[in-house]
Amino acid sequence: MTLKTRKWVAKRVKKTWTGKFKLAKAWKKHLLSDKTKKAKGRNKYGLIVSATEKKKVARQLPHA
Repeated sequence: MTLKTRKWVAKRVKKTWTGKFKLAKAWKKHLLSDKTKKAKGRNKYGLIVSATEKKKVARQLPHA
């Protein structure tokens, strides 16, 4: 049986060079004029998936 990739996960999660999974934080797309500089700064970089969730994400991305 063929292992299939969960497409909704593939669109949102990228694998780093070290094997960790990275995803974008929420609330960064629009209405940025109402947000403080501090709030936008906290949202600047991606979020690394925790070790407990890493196994779940890896199972849904078999070819990553």
